[in-house]
Amino acid sequence: MGVRLMVVDDHRLLAEALASALKLRGHRVLAAAAPTAGAAELVVSRAPEVCLFGTAAPAEPGVFDPITRIGRERPQVAVVVLGPVPSPRGIAAAFAAGAAGYVRHDERIEGVERAMVKARAGEAAIAPRLLRGAFSELLHPPARPDDEGQRLLRILTPREVEVLVRVAEGEGTRLIAAGMGIAPSTARTHVQRVLMKLGVGSRLEAAALAARTGLLDRAAGTPTGPDRLA
Repeated sequence: MGVRLMVVDDHRLLAEALASALKLRGHRVLAAAAPTAGAAELVVSRAPEVCLFGTAAPAEPGVFDPITRIGRERPQVAVVVLGPVPSPRGIAAAFAAGAAGYVRHDERIEGVERAMVKARAGEAAIAPRLLRGAFSELLHPPARPDDEGQRLLRILTPREVEVLVRVAEGEGTRLIAAGMGIAPSTARTHVQRVLMKLGVGSRLEAAALAARTGLLDRAAGTPTGPDRLA
């Protein structure tokens, strides 16, 4: 028997592709929508049996707030999170918010279906290895919270921090060079070093990472004058 469901994801194309695949397998898809921030309103109004909730950042603060609201206003709706393999805290946060399951977003469609059916039946829909990892971290939490922004800031020189701030503000290579009084080739080299140290492949990714981890806020209080530039 098909499941009456909704698919929400921050990436609309992913939501629509998954919805189409599930329709072809006999499920009734009430809606495919983005972003997940609006999921609660939609789920509360449509009342599906299952909501597939796709997120690329399960460890981000507040990302599962819509699930909490769904549980409060539509407790009969089972929410299954579709996401990457996060830190166990991401999985734990999903269940703490009221999710009924967590499935890797690269899972085969059959695995997604099994999770949907289990969640609808009131069972926890999660692979045992992911569940073990989540419980392990809950039982043995780190001594202090990770501070990714601070860690990233420590691996950049003051000059690279300034370059990153300028990249995040949308400046191109020539503007960066002019603003810092260096040659465009030198500015380009600095940008490449920043991307390499941050482990990203583009300026857009670097800017997004810096904003998400709070690195930009920290950088604002970091001296970058001539006496500190490396």
